[in-house]
Amino acid sequence: MTQLLDTLSVLSTSIIAVCAAVHFVLFILLYVWYRNDLQRIAAALDDFTRGIKHRSVLDRTAHLSDQVEAFLADVNETLDEPARAADRETLLARINILDEKRKYLQSMGFEISYNVCRSMIEAYPLGGILGTILAIGLVVQQGETASPALIVQRFGEAIWSTCAGLVAAVVLMFFNSLVETSFVRLAENRQHVERAVARVKRALALDAGGRS
Repeated sequence: MTQLLDTLSVLSTSIIAVCAAVHFVLFILLYVWYRNDLQRIAAALDDFTRGIKHRSVLDRTAHLSDQVEAFLADVNETLDEPARAADRETLLARINILDEKRKYLQSMGFEISYNVCRSMIEAYPLGGILGTILAIGLVVQQGETASPALIVQRFGEAIWSTCAGLVAAVVLMFFNSLVETSFVRLAENRQHVERAVARVKRALALDAGGRS
């Protein structure tokens, strides 16, 4: 058992560094996932609103979230204006496009993965402290038999372990701050699309009831 603790103490800094690198890669993969989901939502709404007149035209360099919000604004404006009966008919006829691409609304996997990555950032300072406690505890356990060189070595390992945990947490928190707004906005985009789809379906039901 002592040998295992000694190995963990020696490798604690390296373990923290490797875990932080893997964590950073996971954040990059989440960003790629976010971009793909956002592109699918924008593409689905683009197909959905393609047949209506006076559709918003944004520059190709506009952020995808802005494009999604513009498409949703077009849908709501079409439903709010009774005079645009032809556009309403177009939207109602094309509602199947969104129904056939329901995967763009499946967000549970992404949200769980992001929540885990974000929450686990807090584990790095704790991991650094754990490495420090192990190093100090092993020195204390040896008592008077510990040589001055060993004591200095153990305290060096303790300091580097704590430093590695804090640096990893700071770097990952900074990266999380860069992507958090975009990830949260993706969840909001999904909610807005769900509301728009439900509203179009209600309008479809009302129009069908009125015609009958």
